[in-house]
Amino acid sequence: MQVYGVNRPVDHAVGHTANRTVADRLHSAAIHLLRRLRRQDDAMGLTPARASALSIMVFGGPVTLGQLAAAEQVSAPTTTRLVVGMERDGLVRREDDPNDGRVVWLHPTAKGTRLLHEGRQRRVAALASEIAALDEAERMTLAAAADIIERVLGGPEQGGTGATDRTGGTGGTVSTGGTGSKGRTGGRGRVRGKGGTGSTSGMGTSGGTPRPGRMGGMGRKGGTGR
Repeated sequence: MQVYGVNRPVDHAVGHTANRTVADRLHSAAIHLLRRLRRQDDAMGLTPARASALSIMVFGGPVTLGQLAAAEQVSAPTTTRLVVGMERDGLVRREDDPNDGRVVWLHPTAKGTRLLHEGRQRRVAALASEIAALDEAERMTLAAAADIIERVLGGPEQGGTGATDRTGGTGGTVSTGGTGSKGRTGGRGRVRGKGGTGSTSGMGTSGGTPRPGRMGGMGRKGGTGR
């Protein structure tokens, strides 16, 4: 008599190991890819901290100082100093909340938005040139892999790049918390989610504490990739 399922524990262990191997390779490849593309960011003329903060506002929508500090995982005083300098250089502007005088929203200026979009375009162009060197079968495989990664992460990104484990980036998607019609409830929050993607630090959320959903923000170097 044939017995079925005898090797299931072993198969499960093998599958778990294989999954971790693929995950490790993807993690390492993502970090190396972002490090290579960040070479294109020098043309923006922004410090990594400024580019990272600006990417949150450009690709995720207006945020408060507290939300920006939480997304960047830095202290409120550090964020305040950063924003003051960005305001001085015409990258960011403040807007009082019409429903709550205690709340101030940070918006990217036209100049800041332009810099971030141009940075994204340079990154995409650099990557596209490398993809063009692949044969058709490889390009199709890569496109299919991109579909799978987007599905795993919750949908295609709508903005640029970024992550908590970040190695440099110029865009991304962010949800900054809150609920309410047109993104506000008493001026304390707004839904700005764009579908969110992110390496290491997941997707945009539609409520609560903001978290970066971008695929490689330009802040501190992170990750343990090879």
